[in-house]
Amino acid sequence: MRLCNPKTKSETGFDHVVHSLNPRSPYGKKRVKEIRPFAPGEETLLEQELSRQESAMALLKTEGRRMELLSEILMQMKDTSFTVERTKNNVLTMVELFEMKTLLLQMLGIRDLLSPLKDSIPEEFFPKDVEEVVDVLDPDRERMNTFYLYDSFSCRLAELRGEKRRIELEVRREQKDRKREVEQRYGITMTPKFEYLVSKADKEKMEAAQAMPELTLQEEDYMTATFRLRGTPVVHALCKSMDSLNEALEDEELLVREALSQQLGAHRDVILENSRRIGELDFNLAKAMHAEQNRCVRPRIVQEHILEVKEGRQLVVEEILNKKGKDYCPVTLSLKDGVACITGANMGGKTVTLKMIGQCAMLAQHGFFVPCQEATIGLSSYIHILIGDSQNVQRGLSSFGSEMEELKDILEHSKDRTLLLIDEIANGTNPIEGLALTKSIVHYLSKRLYITLITTHYDNVATEDNSRNLQVRGLAGANFENLAREIRYANRRERIEIIGKYMDYRLYEVEGEKEIPKDALNIAKMLGIGNEIIEQAKQYMEDRNDEK
Repeated sequence: MRLCNPKTKSETGFDHVVHSLNPRSPYGKKRVKEIRPFAPGEETLLEQELSRQESAMALLKTEGRRMELLSEILMQMKDTSFTVERTKNNVLTMVELFEMKTLLLQMLGIRDLLSPLKDSIPEEFFPKDVEEVVDVLDPDRERMNTFYLYDSFSCRLAELRGEKRRIELEVRREQKDRKREVEQRYGITMTPKFEYLVSKADKEKMEAAQAMPELTLQEEDYMTATFRLRGTPVVHALCKSMDSLNEALEDEELLVREALSQQLGAHRDVILENSRRIGELDFNLAKAMHAEQNRCVRPRIVQEHILEVKEGRQLVVEEILNKKGKDYCPVTLSLKDGVACITGANMGGKTVTLKMIGQCAMLAQHGFFVPCQEATIGLSSYIHILIGDSQNVQRGLSSFGSEMEELKDILEHSKDRTLLLIDEIANGTNPIEGLALTKSIVHYLSKRLYITLITTHYDNVATEDNSRNLQVRGLAGANFENLAREIRYANRRERIEIIGKYMDYRLYEVEGEKEIPKDALNIAKMLGIGNEIIEQAKQYMEDRNDEK
């Protein structure tokens, strides 16, 4: 299902939420990449997804210490999926066998941590038992995070290694006896490694060492020459036997690794399933932490196509405001099939409200909790936000041309249960045509089973039976005396911030064709536009009302 395009994910803030998730394991990170939306008709599956996140939130609240220990294991995990797949038809290397043992021990550790909670957590969070698989790589049940081809893997391996140790002892014994003879014969002292070190400055000792048939020059630098004890016929014979033995050992170790790989391959499905479950657990813990940090709630999922958000917040904007020490003004909005138009001056937060609604819908439909006090959401088959498109402008299209191109694409792809979010449609053309086009678009969309939310500067464009006019409260309730006092000596940036502080971004519904309050003139005046211009603008507005 293609619910939306990448631009909608970005503009609504959905991508921001996904990128802010912090799963600890590679399996959790992989699960993040597999996020998909739930389509209409999949409400039961979505409820199950939300319940898993709810269970993860309960774990964070009630099992803090256990979750800390779990997090430590998850952070140490590596993605061995490729190695697991290689067990199908390949012989694993020693490094890969070590990685597999480490993974299996981590799975055991997670299972042991969660065992006391088995009856209270989703089955998808609880790894299956892999004790039998660990025994394949750890036959002595030492449960240490190391790996070696133990003698217990193969009787033949143990036998060959025993023979190798015997030969090594015989070689060393023969070399020790030879060393002792040479030292006594020539009155020299050799190292435990059967080496005789001579200073090159001592010409006499150098000549003597070179004349000893039992020694051979091994290496030298500008100060020292190193002579090594030659092997005897017995040593040469033993070393020849050792070469053959090492070949046999390599062959046997290969057979052991092959057998171990086949045994692990027989358990490949359970290992992959456990990897999936660990990823699911990690992913839901990451979602739960995000929900807790951002005061998100579980949405109520319904069959009908509606979208109701109480005290909703747009997380990207809220994060920016919080960094500046400012509070976010939540917005409540209830939508159903039909058109709702939000009007108000610039700085009124219309676009932010548009993005907030899109974000809540997108999050809920992908199985996330949403940033609000309450949410009731019916699933959409298609979601699209139409907002300024800089890429099309860069391609040479005007802002209006860009809008129309994208609007055409939206209308061609929309279907029943669509959610459309349109920002300042037809704002890039002349006001008369812009108003006419906006009303026509509202008329067209009001006849379809879409939820459409449009922001606009035009008054009373929602005149259809299935449409509504919403107004940003703006500065309607502001104390202008206090505002004027604060703004009097402020600089340009401070003035804008002060006005924003007094702005009320909440919405109220405007019935019929009631004249909509104008904040633009008030804002322009407070930002320093002269009275002559302001008064003339008011006169134009009065003249226009008289014409109506």
